[in-house]
Amino acid sequence: MAQTDTLILASGSPRRVELLAQAGITPARLMPMDIDETPKRSEHPRSLARRLSTGKAQAALAAIKGDPAFAGSYILAADTVVSVGRRILPKTEMIDEASSALHLLSGRSHRVFTGVCLITPDRTVRQKVIDTKVRFKRLSTTDIEAYLSSGQWRGKAGGYAIQGIAGSFVVKLVGSYTNVVGLPLYETLALLSGEGFDVHAGWTDA
Repeated sequence: MAQTDTLILASGSPRRVELLAQAGITPARLMPMDIDETPKRSEHPRSLARRLSTGKAQAALAAIKGDPAFAGSYILAADTVVSVGRRILPKTEMIDEASSALHLLSGRSHRVFTGVCLITPDRTVRQKVIDTKVRFKRLSTTDIEAYLSSGQWRGKAGGYAIQGIAGSFVVKLVGSYTNVVGLPLYETLALLSGEGFDVHAGWTDA
C-alpha cells in the first residue's frame, strides 16, 4: 500500500529521516526550523526537550499556514537533549566542546531526553518526552583523541553519535536505543497511530 497521510517532519536530521524510513514512513516534506535552542536559566533537560520540540512543530505549522497542499497534514518535530544530572550538554560544533563533553561522559552515566511533538490535521498538539539512561566506559586519552579525529561528534547532542563509533563506548543502556539516535520509534509510531495516521501504509508484503 502507498502512504496516503501527509507527514511534515520539522527537522533536517538525516538520522530522523532514516529512522522513519526504517518504520516505513516517508515524510512528504522536511522543514528544518531555526529556533533559539538556548536553555532557560535552571531549565530541566526534560523541560528543554519538550519546549524545543513543541517550538519547532509550531514554527512549521506557522510556515505552512494558508498553503492548501498541506491543510490536512500531520506535523512531527523532535529535539534531543543530553544531560549529566541537570547539566545540559551542548550540540557540539567546536572540537573543544566535544572534548569537554567526552571527558565529562567518560566512565559515568548520563541521560538522553527526546521531546516528540505531533500536531494533527485538526491542529491538536500531542507531546511526549522519552528518557534513556546510558553509561559510557572510562575513555582513554587515545579513545577521545581518535574519536575527535573521526568528526562524528559534529552537531551531535552531547558530542557523540551512538549509531557510529561511539556505540563501542556504551557499557549499559536502559530504555530506547532509537531515542538516543534521535527519534524514539515505538513512542513516535504510537503517537501517530493514536491520532489516526496509518503507520502501516508504507509496509510492503513479504
